[in-house]
Amino acid sequence: MKVLLRSVRIIDKASPLHGQVKDLLLENGTLAQIGDGLAADGAEVKEGNGLCVSAGWIDMRVASRDPGYEHKESIESVQEAAARGGFTEIVLLPNSRPVVDAKDTLNYVRKAGNGGPVVLHAAAAVTKGAEGVDFTEMIDLHTSGAVAFTDGEHPIQNADILLKALLYLSPLNALLMNRAEDRQLTLFGQMHEGVSSTLLGLKGMPALAEEMMLSRDLKLLEYALEKSTTPATGLPLLHVSLVSTARAVELIREAKAKGLPVSCDVAAHQLAFEDRDLMDFDTNLKVNPPFRSAADAQAVRQALADGTIDAVVSDHSPHDEESKNLEFDHADFGITGLETAFALTQMHSGLALEAVIEKLTSRPRQILRLPQVSLEVGKPGNLTLFKPDAEWSFERTYSKSKNTPFLGKVLRGRVCGVVNQGSFRWFE
Repeated sequence: MKVLLRSVRIIDKASPLHGQVKDLLLENGTLAQIGDGLAADGAEVKEGNGLCVSAGWIDMRVASRDPGYEHKESIESVQEAAARGGFTEIVLLPNSRPVVDAKDTLNYVRKAGNGGPVVLHAAAAVTKGAEGVDFTEMIDLHTSGAVAFTDGEHPIQNADILLKALLYLSPLNALLMNRAEDRQLTLFGQMHEGVSSTLLGLKGMPALAEEMMLSRDLKLLEYALEKSTTPATGLPLLHVSLVSTARAVELIREAKAKGLPVSCDVAAHQLAFEDRDLMDFDTNLKVNPPFRSAADAQAVRQALADGTIDAVVSDHSPHDEESKNLEFDHADFGITGLETAFALTQMHSGLALEAVIEKLTSRPRQILRLPQVSLEVGKPGNLTLFKPDAEWSFERTYSKSKNTPFLGKVLRGRVCGVVNQGSFRWFE
């Protein structure tokens, strides 16, 4: 199949054509030519009209629910939602049933994602059942293709477990991902602890719960480095997922200034809301970490701008009607975010387009030890096609679950297509 993309702006800092408007010719998913005024020669033509192309986007934090919870999300549906959101690669959390804590489950996830434009990378659990008690066979899981290690939706509470995980993974040059939350401090919590939670009569989740646990994790990282005999690689050993408070980003900024091998991300939806937006008890806005104060949100945006926050993720967390359509106190935490992550980052981060793309491409791949992707003639394409200024109405989700506050809303930043693994998908 031949496709000619005419008058496309290239967003790729690794390419000498960065910022230029060119024609791109694709043949069976391979980037055959880049030039001006390319002849169609029987190719299907897609006109530019504000179209941009970049390396394919990657999402570091996605809950697929498959195996075990396919009624919420299946491998097929999460791949479709990812493609529609512009992602050609996604990292799946291990919190399925069974948990991805053994090679057979890991291989099921990796093989299920073969083919099509969206590659699935599996993160394996640190502890069996992601219960925070006994270690998994991390060396075997690493050699079998686990891209990182995390207990996913269950932050590691035991300091000894986290420390030993850092010591075990350091010689493997493998990544530990953890979300900072002291669950004793957030027990029965429903939203950010503040004026809004008081007005609503809801149990609050204090910022302190994130900041205390993050401080612990960074101290343990520093201690692990002192004990380790493994030469430093310059890559992060600890990745902090879903930072949300002003003090948390300051702690990471200080850690980076000290040279600690740490990185972090933020969920795209955290940029769009604050705790005061929960006044009508919309359960689609019940997330963890919760939406914080205006000051926290502004600090997060600043941390994105100065590079303290390395990546933006969707934190795609699908739930069925029975888990969300009930009283706020009883609803599950989470938002589906694959299809809206780019638009929300465009609209609410304050970043220039180049910086947005970097948070979705090169930096996540570097953290995950994955090969960098660029636009190269003669190489199989791994590309995302998008119109950053196009407005569109989010009327339909391709996820099996509909727990998103953005259905029916007009968003800015539209994904037009993806190219990967020899597959071309066009959505306009």
